[in-house]
Amino acid sequence: MRRALLAITGLAAGTTALVVLKGAPGASQVAQELPAGVPVGTPGRTDPAAPGVASERAAAPTRPAGRPDATASRTPGAGRTTTGGGTGTRSTPAAPRTSTAAPKSTNRKITGPVVVTEFGNVQVQITVSGSRIVNAVALELPQGGQSDLRSNRVDDAYSGTSGTVVRQQDANLDTVSQATATSNGYRQSLQAALDQVR
Repeated sequence: MRRALLAITGLAAGTTALVVLKGAPGASQVAQELPAGVPVGTPGRTDPAAPGVASERAAAPTRPAGRPDATASRTPGAGRTTTGGGTGTRSTPAAPRTSTAAPKSTNRKITGPVVVTEFGNVQVQITVSGSRIVNAVALELPQGGQSDLRSNRVDDAYSGTSGTVVRQQDANLDTVSQATATSNGYRQSLQAALDQVR
């Protein structure tokens, strides 16, 4: 009999403690949405003890935009604020951010004509920023057998962001050894592209 009495007393005490900790229905959720450090009675803050709180929540289930939230978390790079708490999450628009957009690139790509050589066609494309060459690319070079070797030498010497074309900023390039025809074709196409810039 004593054990049964202790069990009933323990059950009653546990239930009472649970009810006290849980609080009134909806009060914990209202408390989570209250802004931190704002006194009761301030516009934009609702007093959880005031009558009508539950009815306001039922009539307006979403929080007004722009209302501060103590439990809000910011995701890097996102333009929305997510509110934690309750059984789900809500998203509300964040305050608009002002940013200065990066200036648009002034780079232009200019393609020279196809130059026919005794070993094959050569065509060059340059990228310019203003009037300065920032890159050169061989779109077409002779292929097959020894032509591959010659074309690779010419391309390695002249093309790229750090090639001779970018360093010298003109078509007055030294001839690549054992690739005279391909070098001449590259210079002719390059000069025609430069003539379109200047």
